Amino acid sequence: MIIDCHAHVSAPVELWAYKASILSHRGSHGRGKVNVTDEQIRHAVEEHKEAFPHPHLHYIDKVGTKMQLISPRPFQLMHSEEAKLVQWFQEEVNNIIYRETQLYPDRFIGIAGIPTAAGEPLDMAIKELERCVNELGFKGTLLNPDPYENTGTHPPALGDQYWYPLYEKLCELDIPAHIHGTGSRSPREPYSLRFINEETTAVFGLINSNVLKDFPNLKIVISHGGGAMPYQLGRFQAGSMRREEGDRFIDGMHKLYFDTVLYTKDAIELLLKVVGPERALFGAECPGVGSKIDPATGREMDDIAPYFHEIDFLTDADREMIFSGNAKQVFKLDV
Repeated sequence: MIIDCHAHVSAPVELWAYKASILSHRGSHGRGKVNVTDEQIRHAVEEHKEAFPHPHLHYIDKVGTKMQLISPRPFQLMHSEEAKLVQWFQEEVNNIIYRETQLYPDRFIGIAGIPTAAGEPLDMAIKELERCVNELGFKGTLLNPDPYENTGTHPPALGDQYWYPLYEKLCELDIPAHIHGTGSRSPREPYSLRFINEETTAVFGLINSNVLKDFPNLKIVISHGGGAMPYQLGRFQAGSMRREEGDRFIDGMHKLYFDTVLYTKDAIELLLKVVGPERALFGAECPGVGSKIDPATGREMDDIAPYFHEIDFLTDADREMIFSGNAKQVFKLDV
């Protein structure tokens, strides 16, 4: 079984029209809601291609994915907008995700988006997290390290006390946070690059703080293979050599989890050598940014499952852990 821990919702166009509407009137016409039928949701999942080569459900069948953990599409989440707009949109996206998990219970599992609005306390985000887990049955949440979305104002680092109420709630609910940036307002650093930079910074900030000591049961998954960190590990490992063995940078890496949304065999192989198969969760974000044909293979770049069979140091037990076992454990999946 292959479980893709990093996938995003394919939604009816009415969801994106709702976002455009509340942005245009800045909330002056009230909250409103997304009114769609089950048939419209099924059309978005089974027939509509968006910008991808295949409809969502057909695509994951094609690449052999059994189940996906679906979350909001991060670049759509506009965390730097007015707090009430962030809240309204996040809640409507989560509602659509919930409905998809009900329509496709054997294919989709819900992962929340939470309204961590720029400059705001975390009460609103924690309340939505509780709703998603306790009422909608979601198994985890995205966590955006930069609610300001690269506007020039720096957010608190993930080791800052600002985030502690959320970490406490994650431990109480026993669910993981999946680190994933959202938008970027800087033309110098478009959102796809911003994701990688934020995830690299997130790993650095978590390991070089007390978070993993203060919350030993906290489960954190880092998107896109940890950003640049596996590639640059030597720089930060060297800087930690004065610490006692067991408290060095690599030891912190081994307390985190990493998805495999990387799209090249070499990158996936490096990640597995650095963190080990027991800390890697299969992720392909299919369909998504990698849904383009690679001339070298003739396959879409997000069709990454074959790479794991080509990496010769992996055992069959390792592959089972990566493809499904680790996701079942981290996200407490009964599948």
